[in-house]
Amino acid sequence: MITVAIVEDDEGLRLSLMSMLEDARGFKCLSAFRTAEEALTEIPKRAPEVVLMDINLPGMSGIDCVRKMRELLPQCRVIMITVYRDNEKIFEALRAGASGYLLKRATPKNILDSITDVHQGGSPMSSEVARKVVEAFQQPIIKTEEHPELSSREQEVLELLAKGLPDKLIADKLDISKRTVRFHLGHIYDKLHVRSRTEAVLKHSAAKAAVSGHPSNESC
Repeated sequence: MITVAIVEDDEGLRLSLMSMLEDARGFKCLSAFRTAEEALTEIPKRAPEVVLMDINLPGMSGIDCVRKMRELLPQCRVIMITVYRDNEKIFEALRAGASGYLLKRATPKNILDSITDVHQGGSPMSSEVARKVVEAFQQPIIKTEEHPELSSREQEVLELLAKGLPDKLIADKLDISKRTVRFHLGHIYDKLHVRSRTEAVLKHSAAKAAVSGHPSNESC
């Protein structure tokens, strides 16, 4: 019996997922919540094995909820169920600790199979999402760790960005303003031919792995 919790603000979908789990053999829905705040308060008390999580929640986002939930319940596996298909949301969710990523148009069978898969240690993804992940890692990588096209200040900003620091902490560490940080980020994106923080970090990690001769083992 796989125990599951749901975090979804759309009442119709939330009830549909609950009904699906109740009708399926081998699954048990322990609880369902409308907001991330409610989930973070109640889910640790129930300790489900798998959580189905929406991204676009009122208040705290599903991605931030995953990050905090992984600290509270490190053994729990989270599958994002969302309408978002862009690379930024996908990689943000995976880096936050999500173990799977499904689009909301997935069939009940796909969802149940994915819950079983993630419970057994897999990382289920809708085929369209999996293709985007593969394409992102197949992008040409920069062969030098130091990114010579970047200025020394841009290198510093990128290093702190790769450590997961938000703009404010980067600004504090470098003793510059948040506006200046964003200015440098704009130049970094242009020079590395990327469109987001996540893609910049991925390209930076890939470059360091290429120089060291070892594949990057950084978790998404």
